[in-house]
Amino acid sequence: MGKKKLFFLVLALVLILGFFSCAKKQEPKPVAAAETNPFFTEWTAPFGTPPFPEIKEAHYMPAFQEGIARQKKEVEAIAESAEAPAFANTIEALERTGELLTSVNNVFYALTDNNTNEELQKIEAEVAPILAKHDDDIALNDKLFRRVEAVWKEKDKQSFNPEQARLLELTYKTFVRGGAALDEAKKAELRKINEELAVLTVKFGENVLKEDNGFMLVLEKTEDLAGLPQDVVTAAAEAAKAKGLDGKWVFTLHKPSCIPFFQYSARRDLREKLFRAFISRGDNANEFDNKAVLAKIAALRVKRAALLGYKTHADYVLEENMAKTPAGVYKLLDQLWGPALSTAKTEAKELQALIGKEGGGFKLEPWDWWYYAEKLKKAKYELDDEVLRPYFELKAVRQGAFDVAGKLFGLKFEPRSDIPVYHPDVEVFEVKEADGTHVGILYTDYFPRPSKRGGAWSGSIREQSVREGRKVTPINFNVGNFTKPTAEKPSLITFEEALTLFHELGHALHDLLSNVTYESLSGTNVPRDFVELPSQIMENWAGDPEVIKVYARHYQTGEPIPQELLDKIKKAALFNLGFATVEYMAACYLDMGWHTLSEPAEPDPVSFENAAMKRIGLIPEIVVRYRSPYFQHIFSGGYSAGYYSYIWSEVLDADAFQAFKETGLFDPTTARSFRENVLAKGGSEDAMALYKRFRGREPKVEPLLERKGFLK
Repeated sequence: MGKKKLFFLVLALVLILGFFSCAKKQEPKPVAAAETNPFFTEWTAPFGTPPFPEIKEAHYMPAFQEGIARQKKEVEAIAESAEAPAFANTIEALERTGELLTSVNNVFYALTDNNTNEELQKIEAEVAPILAKHDDDIALNDKLFRRVEAVWKEKDKQSFNPEQARLLELTYKTFVRGGAALDEAKKAELRKINEELAVLTVKFGENVLKEDNGFMLVLEKTEDLAGLPQDVVTAAAEAAKAKGLDGKWVFTLHKPSCIPFFQYSARRDLREKLFRAFISRGDNANEFDNKAVLAKIAALRVKRAALLGYKTHADYVLEENMAKTPAGVYKLLDQLWGPALSTAKTEAKELQALIGKEGGGFKLEPWDWWYYAEKLKKAKYELDDEVLRPYFELKAVRQGAFDVAGKLFGLKFEPRSDIPVYHPDVEVFEVKEADGTHVGILYTDYFPRPSKRGGAWSGSIREQSVREGRKVTPINFNVGNFTKPTAEKPSLITFEEALTLFHELGHALHDLLSNVTYESLSGTNVPRDFVELPSQIMENWAGDPEVIKVYARHYQTGEPIPQELLDKIKKAALFNLGFATVEYMAACYLDMGWHTLSEPAEPDPVSFENAAMKRIGLIPEIVVRYRSPYFQHIFSGGYSAGYYSYIWSEVLDADAFQAFKETGLFDPTTARSFRENVLAKGGSEDAMALYKRFRGREPKVEPLLERKGFLK
C-alpha cells in the first residue's frame, strides 16, 4: 500500500510505525519558489500527472522545505484564529493544509520504493527527521489541540453528515493518540522516541534492500543447472550477462529468481545455499545486520505506548482496527492455527515419504519443501507451474483483470503514451466510466530491478477528494516483481502471480472508485484489517473458470487454457495449503509477539523468534514467512501489530464473495452495492458498518474455513 499523506494520517504513520529515518537535526527554512523546480509550477502533463523526467534529485529538499513552511503558516493561522472554533475553520481547515507537502511527499516516496538510488536515499535520511519534527509540531501544538477539542466537545450540538462526523472523530483521536494531552515533559520524551524510531525504521528497510542486492549464487557448470526448466536457465543467463558474467548463470534473492530455483533445482546443496542466504537477510553480523535495529524499534514502541497510556504497542494500534484488541487478533489466529498446522504436518509426512520412495536417506528440510512439493504436485495432479506459464502472459493477465473491473463496475482502461513515467518499465492507463467520464490514472510497474524493493503493492500519487466543489481525481500505481521478458519470450508468470496482479488491482480500484469529500478519508485510508478486502476479493475472479478461460491463453497460439489444466488447477487448489497458511500465520504470531511486549527490554531477536515459534509449535520443516531481521512489513512498513490483517480480510473476502456466488459472478446489483458501500466510501464511515451495509450482517468465518479445506 502507499503511504497516507495528509496531516493526521501522516502523523498516525509516524507515531504508529516510525516510517522515517534521519541523519541529523535541522530546522526547515522557507525557500524561494524557484521557477526551475517543477514542484513550484503547475504541472501541464495530462490530468496533472507528475513530470517525472523534469524532477531531479536536487528539487526534492527545497520542495520539502517550502511545503513544510507553507503548511506551518496554514496551521499557525488556524491555531491563532480569533474566531470561535468550528468544524469549518478548524477541522476542515486543518484537513486542507499541506497541499504542496503532500504532493512532494507522494512523488518522493513513490520513487524511493520503486526506483531509488543513493542520492534519493541520502535525501530520505536527511528529510526524515524534518518531517517527523514537523508532524510532532502539529500534533503537540497546544493551541491547535484546544480548538480541535472544543469542536469535539460540542459535537452533539452540531448537525454533521457521516463523513464530517468521521473526520472530526479521527482528527480528535489522532491528536490525543499523538500525545497532545500530555504534559510538556512527556511531550519532549515522545518527540525523542519518534526521532529515534525515524532513524531506525528506514535504516531497517535500507538494510534489507542492500542484503537483497548483495547476494548472488553464480553457477559456472551446466551440471549445476540440473532440474531447472529452460526458461529459468535463460533468465539466469540474462541476469548474469547484465552483471558482466557472460557464460555463467546468476540467481538472486529476488523471488522471481530464487523461488523457481527452490522448486526445480535437483542440486540439494545449492538449494540449501540459496535458501540459507534468503532466510539470513539482515542476520549476517555485517554492516547491514538488523537484529539490534529491530530490537530497539520494538523497545521504543513499548515506551511510546506506555507514555500514551497503553499496555502495549499492539493495544495502541489495534484500538483503531476492526480487531480492536490483541485478544481479538489471537482469537482469530487460534481458530485457524490448529487446523492449518495439522494439515501442514500431514503434508510434511507426504513429502518425507516421497523422499524415501526416491531413495533419499535424509530428513525433509525447509530447502527441500518447495522442491518435493512441486514433485508431489506433478505426481498427484500432473500439474507443473512451467506447463501453466505459457497461458499466463503478463499483459494478457492484466487485461483479464481490467476486463473483470469492466464487467463489475463498468470501467475502461485506455493506454496513454503521452503521460510521463519514472522508468521505461512503467505503462500508464486512463481509467474511465462506461460513459467515458474520467475516473483516474493507473501506472503499472511489474518487473524487478535493484532500485525497487521486493514484493507487490499499490500506492497513490494523488488521492481522490473534493476541493471547492471540484472533484480531484486519483492517480494510482500498481507495482510487482514478476518474471521479466527475455529475448525469446514475453513475461510469462505463474498462476500465483496472476492472483497477485488481480490483488493489487483491487487496491487500485479502492482508490480509483473512491467518492468522498476529504482526502484523508478516501480510498485505502481505512483500518489496516479492512484494507485487504477489496484486493483479496479480486483474487476470486482471477481463478474462476468463467474468467480464466478468457484471459489465460497460450502466448504463441492464442488457444485458451485447456479444460484439462483447469480441472487440474481446481483439484490442486488445496494442495500445499497447510504450508502456505502455516508459514504466513507464523509471521502473524511473530508480529504479535514483538508488539505485545509490555517492557522496553531489547531481547535477542533470534532467541525471541525461536521461542515464539516454539510456543505455537511450528514444525522445523517450515520457516516463518518473514524472519524478524527482514520482516519489513512490521519494522519498516505499515503493518506493525497488523500483519494478521491479511487473514482477517480473508474472512471478509470469503464471506463477501459468497454474496456474488449466491447472486451471480457479475450480478449488477451485488457489484453496485459493493462499489457504493465499500469501494466508494473509503474510510468515511466505520468499517464494520460499511461491511454490514453491503452484506446485511457481520462476516462469518465458515466460508474461509471451507475454502481452505479446514472444515472436517
